[in-house]
Amino acid sequence: MALQITSYPKIPEVLEEVKRITDIGFPILAMSLVGYLKNMTLVVCMGKLGSLELAAGALAIGFTNITGYSLLSGLAMGMEPLCTQAFGSRNFPLLSLTLQRTILMLFLFSLPISLFWLNLEPFMLSLHQNPDIARLATIYCRFAIPDLLASSLLHPLRIYLRSKGTTWPLMWCTLLAILLHVPIIILLTFKLHLGVIGIAISSFLANFNTLFFLLLYMYYTSLSQESLALPLITGASPPNHSLTKEWAMLLKFSIQSCLAVCLEWWWYEFMTIMAGYLYNPRASLATAGIVIQTTSLLYTLPTALSASASTRVGNKLGAGEPERASLSTVVAIGLSIASSMLGLVWTTVGRERWSRVFTDDSEVVELTMVVLPIIGVCELANCPQTTSCGILRGSARPGVGAAINFWSFYVVGAPVAIVLAFVLGMGMVGLCYGLLAAQMACVVSILVVVYKTDWESESLKAKSLVGKSETILLQDQTIVKCEEGVVFLNTTQ
Repeated sequence: MALQITSYPKIPEVLEEVKRITDIGFPILAMSLVGYLKNMTLVVCMGKLGSLELAAGALAIGFTNITGYSLLSGLAMGMEPLCTQAFGSRNFPLLSLTLQRTILMLFLFSLPISLFWLNLEPFMLSLHQNPDIARLATIYCRFAIPDLLASSLLHPLRIYLRSKGTTWPLMWCTLLAILLHVPIIILLTFKLHLGVIGIAISSFLANFNTLFFLLLYMYYTSLSQESLALPLITGASPPNHSLTKEWAMLLKFSIQSCLAVCLEWWWYEFMTIMAGYLYNPRASLATAGIVIQTTSLLYTLPTALSASASTRVGNKLGAGEPERASLSTVVAIGLSIASSMLGLVWTTVGRERWSRVFTDDSEVVELTMVVLPIIGVCELANCPQTTSCGILRGSARPGVGAAINFWSFYVVGAPVAIVLAFVLGMGMVGLCYGLLAAQMACVVSILVVVYKTDWESESLKAKSLVGKSETILLQDQTIVKCEEGVVFLNTTQ
């Protein structure tokens, strides 16, 4: 058997692993829910301004997600394999350097994105968008450009802290920033009458506030001295060939992770576009919007499990403990299967009430009630699939996840959706069945890959990837001795 477990884990070991995963994942889940509420607040405020502002804001948010935030988020995930495994192997210089390089990389990628957002109106008009809507959407995007700067810092810092299992501060910093976000958006949008501009400004201010609180936390804890400043203290300077190799590895992981994230993210946009060509585009597009909001909310739980699994697997592989990495994998997938049932129950039992949160249109409600149970079945596959993607990232195999996502969503899902929706005339229901086909193909493929993983081999790969050089080991000796002295003193008290 590829998992190569010499003995079955004992119940206390399983329970301990469950506790470790939930300790990491619960704050991430709470942070994701708070972020979801922030986005809902933006949409609600746009709706209060008027239908034109709502349409322009929705279009702008869609464009910024596709062309900006999804790219930066995906690229930042490339540091996960290096950071989680480096922390497990106690290679703090590599951990710090990976953070610095990722921030620099995201800054560079933000420049062309900023230029595109500045000149978005001609592009939107070329897609035959309404001129008034395109003008307002472009204004929103221009004032959202500072958010690229905040995201270029926030994403790497979050992954850096998460790789060390430090997630509670992330939640509290985000929560505090969102509490400030509500009065800020009301002040800028309605009191100062800035409209869409005020909403865009309040959005990036929320991220800058999160960043400020996070940096404040890091400054007043040992984290800043422990890792971030370590290369400056030790004077570690890898040779040129090593530097080139490390940059190449980071870029490789970043591009692969970005593809894995964007290929799935963009499929939902593809579904929305296809809904606009159905026989009843008004009801279909409205239903597609509700489906995307529903899947975004459901996605918060598997995202948390994915991050926890990535952290635990990466840490254990870096520490040379393949059996613990295998145990983390089994526990994470088990939790994902159990939690996926919640999504199915909610979208089936509460489908009517949830539909009426968004609209009172009977036609849209009726169509939404038909497709939501299908979305719930999709969740049975989506949760284990997303969690398994985290396992692949933790074991430095994001490229495998990207290949599976492409094959599942575009070779299987897209043709099935088009045939069912347009050829067989199933409409929006057919598009949702296409999503189900994609999710099923994805989860089967990725679970087979995870099951066949040779964890001993992955542990050796981790040692090769993040193992310390002799130079760094010599430079760390004094620090290690000091840490051991502190531990000795603490144990004698």
